[in-house]
Amino acid sequence: MTNDPAGVTRYKFPEAAHGQGPQSGDARLQAGGALPFLRAVAVPAGKELVIFSGHTPPVMNVAALPDSVAAFGDTYTQTVGALRELGASLASLGLGFGNLVQLRALLVGDAACGGRMDSEGFSRAYAEFFGTAENPQLVARTRLQVVGLVNPGWLVELEAVAAR
Repeated sequence: MTNDPAGVTRYKFPEAAHGQGPQSGDARLQAGGALPFLRAVAVPAGKELVIFSGHTPPVMNVAALPDSVAAFGDTYTQTVGALRELGASLASLGLGFGNLVQLRALLVGDAACGGRMDSEGFSRAYAEFFGTAENPQLVARTRLQVVGLVNPGWLVELEAVAAR
């Protein structure tokens, strides 16, 4: 259990007792001994919760068809882009990634991964934003593989909840 400056309590998984084993795609992140997400988050009474709509990746290749994966990039690239978009939304409300308490990732199966979601690509991008020197906070996190998203080129959509 850790506390953050906003008074949110963040409950980590016990490092040696996570019965599910390493999460798919997180083996590299576990090298340091800590899972890259939390067991639970407790938000005390009186804190405001800010619930964000889905954030999607920006177009990375304007020459590609606008509904193609080539326009948005692979799962890693799309996740970084969607997190940057989420970061801009957080900043517009005077918040940052440290205020996030929950992140839900909707991931489409990637042909490059045999039709399965690219957990490793998502986790690499996630690790650039959470549990870092810049943002040591982790979030309660869920990854879901979905059949598709509104734009057929999107492999990633992120929903988030922040507290202040």
